[in-house]
Amino acid sequence: MDNNTTQLIAEKKASGLAQISKIGLLCAAIALVPACTKTLKPEVHKPTKLTQLSQSITVVEPVFQTSINNRSKLADVNRFEVGFDGQQLVVAGSSGKVESYNISGQNLWSVDLKEDIVGGVAFDGASQTAIVTTKSARVIAFDSVSGNIRWQTKIDGTVLAPALIHNNRVILSGNDGIMYGLSLQTGATIWQFATQSPSISVRGTAKPTLLDNQTVLLATADGRLHGVDIESGIPQWNRRVGIPTGASEIQRMTDIDGTPTVDQGQLFAVSYSGQLLAADLATGQVSFLQEAASRNRVAVTNDTVIVTTLDGTVKAFSRQSGEMLWENKDLAYRKLSNPERVGNYIAVGDLDGVVHFLSPQDGQIVSRSQSKGAINKLTFSKGYLLTQTQTGQVTVWRQVR
Repeated sequence: MDNNTTQLIAEKKASGLAQISKIGLLCAAIALVPACTKTLKPEVHKPTKLTQLSQSITVVEPVFQTSINNRSKLADVNRFEVGFDGQQLVVAGSSGKVESYNISGQNLWSVDLKEDIVGGVAFDGASQTAIVTTKSARVIAFDSVSGNIRWQTKIDGTVLAPALIHNNRVILSGNDGIMYGLSLQTGATIWQFATQSPSISVRGTAKPTLLDNQTVLLATADGRLHGVDIESGIPQWNRRVGIPTGASEIQRMTDIDGTPTVDQGQLFAVSYSGQLLAADLATGQVSFLQEAASRNRVAVTNDTVIVTTLDGTVKAFSRQSGEMLWENKDLAYRKLSNPERVGNYIAVGDLDGVVHFLSPQDGQIVSRSQSKGAINKLTFSKGYLLTQTQTGQVTVWRQVR
């Protein structure tokens, strides 16, 4: 699903537009060919113009920038992110290039697969393994030191999110609802786990994430979270987060596209249909359920849970009670990335390549940094903030405060 489609659906949810014909919505949602031509034009919200900051502090400083060839539509859908272990970066472009750099920006190796990459990069420094997935459903593992291909295997469905590499498993979430556990050594399929796949969903999937050392957390298009044993693929439990609302299939989409967050014994997840869930992992009880619709993972501090919504609002909730503490609408309709905690601040990227830094206390914007192209995903790791924009520019900043 492209940017315009996601915007159309988000605006319909946010502003309560008059009912649009079902056939017209389906044409927009799944980009059917010219057969569907008569649709009503929804109201288009212009991105809010940025105002100059009265005072600005320096939160990060640039380290280096590079560029990798992207085909913009694929890059937008798949929200490519940079693989990073603190010293080495591995990046992939949707056009087929995979490249590695050290933290100073020196190119270490480059490989051209000559095929569209759709799954972004998973990079595990401990096993020196980087993994990407392609349009033809190939899973390819690289030696991250040399750039040589260790193995490649074919699976049944396309994978649009980076894999999870843990111990001796590579975990993949297929866009068709099938999850895979592969051998890290050989790429052989050890297990498969099938989930229910709705007839219509947002194109994209959440990255698998660790719940604990034995359990992988999988978020699916039917609005559920599944806890699955990493070694065997045996399901342990599941919980619904996204709750269908509205009359049409489009309105009732419940995807969880933002990777769930596990922090200090709590689980946080947000759905496309508008539910923010917090759960206590020790008891399995829901701590709170609040209204927030997003495709992005949340950011968590000691006191707050931060969400960037479909309409570009940044919201902060108490992580204890779920009470909304503040919201910032200064970036409305700027197609915000996930929020990311950077030191004492919250960073969000936008459609113009601007990274905004907000105070977690009141949500005020205190600083900005510039990249080039729409920012779909921010990653903060080992004191560095990294992003890969829709145009393929990779930028690395170092935290200074």
